[in-house]
Amino acid sequence: MSDLLFSVFTNENFVDLGLYQYGWERCDPSHSFGPAVRNHYLFHYVISGTGILYADNSGGETVTYRIKSGQGFMLFPHQINTYVADNALPWEYVWLEFDGLRAREVVDLAGLSVNSPVYHAANGDLRNEMKNEMLYIANHSDQSVFHLIGHLYLFLDYFLRSSSSFRSSHDSGVRDFYIKEALSFIEQNFQYEISVEDIAASCGLNRSYFGKIFRAAVGRSPQEFLIHYRMTKAAELLKLTSLSVADIGNAVGYPNQLHFSRAFKGVYQQSPRNWRKENWIQPPSRR
Repeated sequence: MSDLLFSVFTNENFVDLGLYQYGWERCDPSHSFGPAVRNHYLFHYVISGTGILYADNSGGETVTYRIKSGQGFMLFPHQINTYVADNALPWEYVWLEFDGLRAREVVDLAGLSVNSPVYHAANGDLRNEMKNEMLYIANHSDQSVFHLIGHLYLFLDYFLRSSSSFRSSHDSGVRDFYIKEALSFIEQNFQYEISVEDIAASCGLNRSYFGKIFRAAVGRSPQEFLIHYRMTKAAELLKLTSLSVADIGNAVGYPNQLHFSRAFKGVYQQSPRNWRKENWIQPPSRR
């Protein structure tokens, strides 16, 4: 095993939960990373050694956490953070960056937040299984995307069940019912010109209350989620088909091509045509 393993997961077709990058490192003394801001959730598990995490809390104040072997730390989307390995006993850690429609739910159930980012294990056996899944992913970047996503789900299962702050989702059953209804409505109707009012009405709720419980559960407003969901579907069509940009925009609920291009650029930071040039997969020729 080298001093660093690093891989990028390029497949974006896993909407519920997907990988972005992952790896393992045995740090040099005083090795640091940051200040930095991520777009996704990034979890480090410390195998040995110790170090310090400096992370902004919800009030924008920088908080210092000393983290040692057997613990972990979660970095949150859009949070400013820096982490530094100890000079005498530097970290060895493994990490996974992940996100998706269910990512906020998983992190919440584990009891971690921007105000409480440190993972503590309540069960040593489950913690070791979690570590093994992370190391497996880090060492098997040559496996198929489905194989790696399967191990991501195993990691998340052990991560949840081993966390000392794990909390059951049973108490929020009514809210979860409404969120599932909303997600089902979006999945079935995203290609039409639906509005947030339409989604709320499908759950029998007014827009204001629906918006509050949706953001609390998913981490995005209903409008932000709908746009992101549509653009994820559009990216899949751009990558895997030869449909025109106009046809793809129409297929994801944007009959106006200019509006579609603006929305796509807002999510992927480039136009649909330019994104396709970099990501299009040539279909196999038929014999």
